[in-house]
Amino acid sequence: MSSRRNKKYDILAVGELLIDFISTDFADNLDEVHNFKRLLGGSPANMCMNMARLGNKSKLVASLGNDDMGRYLFKYVQGLGVECENVRAIDIPTTLILVTRSRNVSNFEAYRGADCEIIDEQFPTGLFDEVALFHTTCFALSREPAQSSILRAARMAAEKGCQLSIDANYARKIWRSQQQAQKIVSEYCGHGALIKVSEVDWERLYDSKLEDPEKAAAHFMGLGASEACITMGGEGCYVANAEGGLFLPARKVEVKDTTGAGDAFWSGYLTAWLDNEPLINRAKAGRRMAELKLAHFGPLPQRVPRAEVYADF
Repeated sequence: MSSRRNKKYDILAVGELLIDFISTDFADNLDEVHNFKRLLGGSPANMCMNMARLGNKSKLVASLGNDDMGRYLFKYVQGLGVECENVRAIDIPTTLILVTRSRNVSNFEAYRGADCEIIDEQFPTGLFDEVALFHTTCFALSREPAQSSILRAARMAAEKGCQLSIDANYARKIWRSQQQAQKIVSEYCGHGALIKVSEVDWERLYDSKLEDPEKAAAHFMGLGASEACITMGGEGCYVANAEGGLFLPARKVEVKDTTGAGDAFWSGYLTAWLDNEPLINRAKAGRRMAELKLAHFGPLPQRVPRAEVYADF
């Protein structure tokens, strides 16, 4: 067993656990939608659950409303074997997001409530001694008090030797100040983080088209990231660290829904990272998990055999 699995928890994911109402039919805009299906959502929660599905020891820090939706979410996540003792319920409604089902990039509208009420008390003393990976997202960092609490926790985690990870899933409708987002992503990378950014997220975060994934990866590594992964939808992904970089092409898959594919990718990637697999295998594990998710509408099955995700090695 690799030394990266010598902690009580393989991953601590911090941020939004919420309800996604996803259109039952494919749509470009929400005004075209008549019916929605209720699904569990939130990138860190999806990540945490996918990590648990792959047999990782996962823990979640999030805030929910003290309401029916909050209770449903808590029960669901816990049922997958995710440790939820630092998920708190408060008297603010659970966050809801309306999402269009999409073969490309989903359109969405967020109705935010409890998700951003993450506070210092949710990170008890000694927690970071027990964690291998500390993961969060731009969505989670977009509002106070969560923003300051997560940044403080990330600094403490890094000092304790945890590997930081971030999905830079920036969107202006979630985080008005693009400048602040860039600054915080930069600060987070400075702790040697592993960073995942999609082509769309890059364009949203920096207002420029992703012309060269190699340059984008070099940008993040220049900020201090130890590893960068640039995902480019149907084209594939470019991954890089200090030892070099490589492009892994995507394979054809019938797309049922793109929602959550990025979280699935990163869960495969981080699982292979925990297993000390080389860079190419991390990318392959990510690709395989994303393929499983793209071909599936709604959450993945309760368990995903790691052997299936590692089949391409």
